[in-house]
Amino acid sequence: MRRVVLFHMLSLDGVAEEPSDWQFDGEELFDIVGQVIETQDTILLGRGTFDYWSGFWPNDGPEPFHSFINNTPKHVFTSTPLDADWANTVVVNGPAADHVRELKEQTGGEIGIHGSIELARSLIDAGLVDDYRLIVAPTLARHGKRLFEGEAELRRLDLAGLDRTDSGTLLLHYRNR
Repeated sequence: MRRVVLFHMLSLDGVAEEPSDWQFDGEELFDIVGQVIETQDTILLGRGTFDYWSGFWPNDGPEPFHSFINNTPKHVFTSTPLDADWANTVVVNGPAADHVRELKEQTGGEIGIHGSIELARSLIDAGLVDDYRLIVAPTLARHGKRLFEGEAELRRLDLAGLDRTDSGTLLLHYRNR
């Protein structure tokens, strides 16, 4: 069975919104990103992330993420037609949990959730996220959306890996028990 991997960047205080004003490492960070995406062959995106990213990533962006995000099938969860045409996009207008369960049963590599806070929360709540690959910046953002909020029950995870850059950015890898 395929694994669903939540990949997200967070500030130390848990803010998960667009990190454009956070302090992230350059080369070292993209080495870490490369480690995460090298085993993924499917991407899950919410509509908001698709709309935001489709104006940037098809035309520009650092490697290895630029090639990955453009060449990998993107399953976009939306109830309305997409405004942008982005290669390798699959529109999904049914329940996300049902679609992801079907994807997990198919052959292939890991399924990555990138950005898409609301989608990620819904799949966490449905028990469909197997791995959490979190990049934690040594920054206090103080305001913004947080990934882990709400009234969900306690969930215990096992540490599967830890990496850090020289400036203190962490890559935390947790798995469901």
